[in-house]
Amino acid sequence: MTTHEASIVIAGLTFAEAPRWHDDRIWCSDFYTGQVMSAREDGADPRVEATVPRQPSGLGWLPDGRLLVVSMRDRKVLRREPDGTLRTHADLSRHATGHLNDMSVDAIGRAYVGNFGFDLMGGAPVEPASLYRVDPDGGVTEVAADLWFPNGIVLTPQGVLLVNETLGNRITAFDVTEDGRLTNRRVWAAFGPLPTGRAFERVLSQLAVAGDGSCLDAEGGLWIADATGARLLRVLEGGEITDEVRPGTNVYACALGGSDGRTLFACAAPDFHEAARKAAREASLIALPVVVPA
Repeated sequence: MTTHEASIVIAGLTFAEAPRWHDDRIWCSDFYTGQVMSAREDGADPRVEATVPRQPSGLGWLPDGRLLVVSMRDRKVLRREPDGTLRTHADLSRHATGHLNDMSVDAIGRAYVGNFGFDLMGGAPVEPASLYRVDPDGGVTEVAADLWFPNGIVLTPQGVLLVNETLGNRITAFDVTEDGRLTNRRVWAAFGPLPTGRAFERVLSQLAVAGDGSCLDAEGGLWIADATGARLLRVLEGGEITDEVRPGTNVYACALGGSDGRTLFACAAPDFHEAARKAAREASLIALPVVVPA
């Protein structure tokens, strides 16, 4: 385990999510201001790239460069047009059973989108959720079910989709077929048994690792933000943890980037509770050095 003093890239956020390195800039969503932001790797030249009234989360890009943004609360994926306007790319409100969260977009523009599966902030019991594929024409298809808070979606160069099951103590893998289906489901890494019971606090207490956002490095290591452990973990297939970094704050998502690919950006906040985060600007996007590049 190592402890690093992180540098702050963007301060004064409410709750940041979905960091992405794109076009030589670091991007992220800020939940309660509704802003999608970007900056240079040192935090210079900050910009508001889009404003999403219903809470932005996952980010991705179509092959033609248009930005896709998850609009969490109305369960839609929005598309930013060249003139800056936002249009509905896909409506998942009749499909998803909880707020949408993370998203990963493949090289041909198919977006894989997770969701909570239950009303987390309203205190509902934990329920499994499905993962959905949004095709470039906006069509929505369920591609996997019975996932415990599917989150932190990563597509590998080998055609494997990895998804963190935040409330399931595991990372699950699928092979992606040419037509975008998910096959050969398997546990890629397990950190403990599947929690028992449905009360959220009870489930939370049984998590060894609550894998939230994640990113892949050049050697196949998966960095994950442990949402309950205030740490960033580098995990290999099979579950070996090769690196544990504690930046001194809670972290909820991460991305590799920077000019040499060796900066690990992370979304930091005191906690994830909606009322507290709405009322303060205590969250930030931080950066730490790593050895293996993106």
